[in-house]
Amino acid sequence: MTFSDLKLSKPLLHALTQKGYSTPTPIQQQAIPKILEGKDLFGCAQTGTGKTAAFALPILQLLAQSPTNNRRNIRALILAPTRELALQIHENIVEYARHLPVRYGVVYGGVSQNAQVQQLKKGIDLLVATPGRLLDLQQQGFLSLQQVEFFVLDEADKMLDMGFIRDIRKVIASLPAQRQSLFFSATTTNEIKNLAATILYKPESIAVTPVSSTTELIKQFLYYVPRENKRGLLEYVLKNGNVTQALVFTRTKRGADKVARTLSAQGWRAESIHGNKSQGARVRALDGFKKKNIDVLVATDIAARGIDVENLSHVINYELPEVAETYVHRIGRTGRAGANGIALSFCTEDETDYLKGIHQLTKIPMEVIARHPFSF
Repeated sequence: MTFSDLKLSKPLLHALTQKGYSTPTPIQQQAIPKILEGKDLFGCAQTGTGKTAAFALPILQLLAQSPTNNRRNIRALILAPTRELALQIHENIVEYARHLPVRYGVVYGGVSQNAQVQQLKKGIDLLVATPGRLLDLQQQGFLSLQQVEFFVLDEADKMLDMGFIRDIRKVIASLPAQRQSLFFSATTTNEIKNLAATILYKPESIAVTPVSSTTELIKQFLYYVPRENKRGLLEYVLKNGNVTQALVFTRTKRGADKVARTLSAQGWRAESIHGNKSQGARVRALDGFKKKNIDVLVATDIAARGIDVENLSHVINYELPEVAETYVHRIGRTGRAGANGIALSFCTEDETDYLKGIHQLTKIPMEVIARHPFSF
């Protein structure tokens, strides 16, 4: 199947060709026709499956097919949990919409609102937003959601994890009842299903790459190590493991800063990224990582949402996550788009319960590297 088989318009096909895309991913094959038919959608899909294009392409096509004379109406709203993910979605839309008469913008917190207010005043058809800044601007009268025709709630599970449920309900209350709604989540808990039921009308359901299955293209290795030897082990694998670029995960913001400082002192081009960093610092770090100017990016889980780097060779779990599903999200940053990837996990004695949970979920044993200079 090709993108032209999905009945996408010539301007969109041209933009996809310029990006080098010809074959849609499974979620794109399933979602695009349903969205073009005007149906609400419940999608179970994690980052890295191509879901941004799955909802952005048909929405852009539908907007372009029925232009409006009112320049102030926001007609499509995409809600994302983090600034990084909002920026990532916006970057993709810029590329997809390059040959369309559709105006788009992005608003998020952590920076001055002045530039965002100016773009809203000029008029936007499609807005990507984080919940807090969206509600702030709405309360100040800089935007209205009363004419929204298309609403996307992306990474709903992370929205709930981050405590955005009240904000989401406020946003939904501001939307017109007559709209097309698309809901995406990597997990399908009862809480997620209940939230989806308040947003969607007779939705079609699609699911790809269930969270319990990790891609076979990712080789997973495990190192047992005393806690005090973790930093030494990290430097060892970075030096000796054919690592071209690594995304390193810690559980805390403080931990991310410590690891990045240690690596920088040893000569690596390393940066940390987490919620306490300024928006400018986060964007610079992510941009530097994408452009290969940074060798090692040390991240917390929430900050890593929206990180999508081509040909990332290694993901390193410096600290194992407490929630097994988070492990799958983490290692899914490598092995994308048919490429091979490597995931390394460091496990101390007090992290073995986390490891058991990961094994129960993935059903794939990691290969244990028993011989290394920092073992027990």
